[in-house]
Amino acid sequence: MKSLPRIHPVYAEMGTTVFERMSALARETGAINLGQGFPDGPAPQPLLDAAARALYEKSNQYPPSTGLMELRDAVCVHYARTQGLALSPAEVIVTSGATEAIAAAVLALVSPGDEVILFQPAYDAYAPMVRRAGGVPVSVLLEPPHFRYDPATIEAAVTPRTRAIMLNDPLNPAGTVASAEELDAIARICVVHDLVAICDEVWEQVRFDGVAHRSLMVCDGMAERTVKIGSAGKIFGLTGWKIGWIAARGNLATALGRVHQFLTFTSAVPLQWAVAEGLGMADVLADLHAGWAASRARLKAGLEGAGLVVLPNAATWFLCVDLAASGVALTDRDFSERALREAGVATVPVSALYEGEGAPTHIVRLCFTKPDAVLDEALARLGAWVRGL
Repeated sequence: MKSLPRIHPVYAEMGTTVFERMSALARETGAINLGQGFPDGPAPQPLLDAAARALYEKSNQYPPSTGLMELRDAVCVHYARTQGLALSPAEVIVTSGATEAIAAAVLALVSPGDEVILFQPAYDAYAPMVRRAGGVPVSVLLEPPHFRYDPATIEAAVTPRTRAIMLNDPLNPAGTVASAEELDAIARICVVHDLVAICDEVWEQVRFDGVAHRSLMVCDGMAERTVKIGSAGKIFGLTGWKIGWIAARGNLATALGRVHQFLTFTSAVPLQWAVAEGLGMADVLADLHAGWAASRARLKAGLEGAGLVVLPNAATWFLCVDLAASGVALTDRDFSERALREAGVATVPVSALYEGEGAPTHIVRLCFTKPDAVLDEALARLGAWVRGL
């Protein structure tokens, strides 16, 4: 009798992500998908034109594993203009989206037995990646509604085995932004305990508070111990392009490049050319941001008009609703299941983005980067359904 191939224990019992599950159910039932985060509108035409030109006029063969020099240079120029960062192309590695960048960072930095502090709620890829590298995720819970970083709580989570902290700022799913004081406190902890910070900053351009993004990389002592991760998919709303990057200095950049060459080696070169052009298109970036800001305001007003309490939000493509404060006597998971099947609107229960005990069970996340007509129909369905509960 032939035995089944052995599956790594990290993946043997793993289910489908909540995002894929809710999106699959939305497709099956015809529900409006406000669950998984992606824009439904047309892609920016100048980016499409740039990609088409690259297909015909540029190379379609392997670029350098670290990415096109033109794109790495464009990333440096973009960060110098928008965040005051001084990076060189040698300190930037182009990846197949931010998820590959996170994987490369974890594999490069985490050895068996190392502990990695993860702030919860968290992108649900973080913990499995740490475990696959042999590391141990250590959760620090962030409390709604403001999801603040408490230095004493973080300090208490550090042990002699702690190797790294993973920071997602702005924070998905909450849409909150760490204050300068919080970033400085995290930086001090990293320096005192000789920790590396893996910073998932994919929402850095999708902010609505009028404040420029501040990377942990600029904090005292952090230039040489920060891995900064960015995403063209989030900047341009082109999630399917899967073009991201890592910025790091010195030995960190060298190690990340070595891992990356044996993960994907490279990413679609015409799309790299297009993103390199796109990062210089200030008018395109401004138009995208203005459209998302209008959609955010539309969904917020509609949710509040339906009697739902929306949590404070300054960034990302998402708004969160506090069910308990709204007088809805359902858990977030029950709400999401029933809203999809009974109202025809897919959302994401935020408790699915926590590990272990202590997760709040009264918050759901909704994506607002949809056409006005889609948002209006979703709001009409949800409003009528909530009133009938």
